Amino acid sequence: MFKLPTNEQGWGLFSKLIVNFWRSQQGKQSAFLFGSLIGLLLTVNLLNIINSFVGRDFMSALADRNAALFGHEALIYVLVFAALTIVAVLLRYCEERLGLLWREFMTDQFVGLYVTPPTYYRLNDELIRQSGVEHPDQRIADDVKSFTATTLSFILMVLNGLFTVIAFSSVLWMISPWLFAAALVYAIVGSFITVLVGGRLVDLNYRQLDKEASFRSGLIHVKERAESIALLHQEGRIQPRLWGQFQALATNFRVIIEVNRNLGFFTTGYNWLIQIIPVLLVAPLFMEGRVEFGVVTQSAMAFAMLVGAFSLIVTQFQSLSSFAAVIQRLVNLWYVIELAQASTVAGLDIVESNDEIAFDHLTLLSPIDKRLLIKDLTLEIGQYPRVLITGNDAARDALFKAMAGLYDAGSGMVRRPPLDQILFLPERPYLPPGSLRDAVIPLFKDGHVRDKEVRDVLLLLGLGEVLKRAGGLDVEQEWDALLSAHEQRIVSFARILLAEPRYVVMANPYRDMDHETRTKVFSLLLKRKMSLVTMGHLGRRDQDDHASDYDAILELTDNGEWNWQIRG
Repeated sequence: MFKLPTNEQGWGLFSKLIVNFWRSQQGKQSAFLFGSLIGLLLTVNLLNIINSFVGRDFMSALADRNAALFGHEALIYVLVFAALTIVAVLLRYCEERLGLLWREFMTDQFVGLYVTPPTYYRLNDELIRQSGVEHPDQRIADDVKSFTATTLSFILMVLNGLFTVIAFSSVLWMISPWLFAAALVYAIVGSFITVLVGGRLVDLNYRQLDKEASFRSGLIHVKERAESIALLHQEGRIQPRLWGQFQALATNFRVIIEVNRNLGFFTTGYNWLIQIIPVLLVAPLFMEGRVEFGVVTQSAMAFAMLVGAFSLIVTQFQSLSSFAAVIQRLVNLWYVIELAQASTVAGLDIVESNDEIAFDHLTLLSPIDKRLLIKDLTLEIGQYPRVLITGNDAARDALFKAMAGLYDAGSGMVRRPPLDQILFLPERPYLPPGSLRDAVIPLFKDGHVRDKEVRDVLLLLGLGEVLKRAGGLDVEQEWDALLSAHEQRIVSFARILLAEPRYVVMANPYRDMDHETRTKVFSLLLKRKMSLVTMGHLGRRDQDDHASDYDAILELTDNGEWNWQIRG
């Protein structure tokens, strides 16, 4: 399991998040709710004290066969229970409202940190993968929910326990000092044994959450890649993998069950004895006539309440162990987000320059085995409108990511325009969830592009049928289900034409395009006065790139070597 340092890098960062909540707008709204919770808790304990005395008189009236007093105490009993019901419902309501406000704040903070470039991308880095922090999606969605709800619940339990100790200690002491001492000793011994027997649950629950997430991730993979799995008949490989993931979580859960069994033997007996011990201690006093019969039932109630307050570790240990695992997972996530956002120790620098794309002594290595991909690349390519980068696939991919600021394994400098003047088109087309308008209009031009201009570009690229199938520009769609990969690629070119960046860097942009479509797209890009940097393949096939289409060619060969050719 990933172990965090105990300084500000771990818990300090996380505690800062909690402090920020109380200083936020949600925190200010929560102050009233939290104050209401304190007041309601005090009211509950006051009503419980009243209830203990009413119950004592109720049982004494029954033992004395005093019908008038019995009826009177019964009515008060019902009224107290009615008041307790109202207060308990309001307490639950305030707790859930406060928990939701807290979850809203924490989710907003974690999502904001997660989608801040390059966090979501760099969480796949080897360093972070080796840290053991997996499935950030589950941690943000499920663990934040569990943390906020459970933390608030435990805070209220502790406060309620404190109020209960204050309220019922005097009740037990009035009945018998020995009864108070017995409750204290019983709770201390019980807590020690509980921690001794169930201490393994924290680590086990931490691992269980990760294994559950791995199994769910495998099922999601089948859903997202259903067509490819079916076409390639990979069911025989997928099913054993899924079963292996399930067996891993089942094996870990068996150990949890065994620990819970052993813990259950103790806690169940512990809770049963709570009902007997006060009766055993007070019964001699009743038999001697020193107390009335109602005191026996009152002592049982007060003893149970006090021991329950002292015994939170015993009664809530299984929940506490799960909660501790959730906290540790969120602290780990917060830590690796900080790690992902930190400046890298590599010597690779990105410098924004308005009018050029250039490389200064750029050396790139494989992030896995540190294999040399590009050696000492020093070159200015921004002055050429059409540049083809070809050759070694791994080197091309590394250079593409380095230009985008997503590559750390190397040294040297990349100079390129700001992100509002350069657009990167990955090999696999991506359309963000939402409407067709969201898919083709860049965020920095949102509100500045007219509908007619959007439609004209789509029709120019032959996407009239796509516009019709999408139901217009403003209908929410699932693009992977509605459009083929080829159609999504053409829509991506529509986004380029509407963005009108100074430079476009594309990875295999014409893959699977026929010659006519490719020629049309290529000519449209050139007419918009954009400088094109294409990561592609030189060849004689229609779908390959041809040297005659480019002003310069950078060929990346094996062992990090490169060759720069300027065409006349």
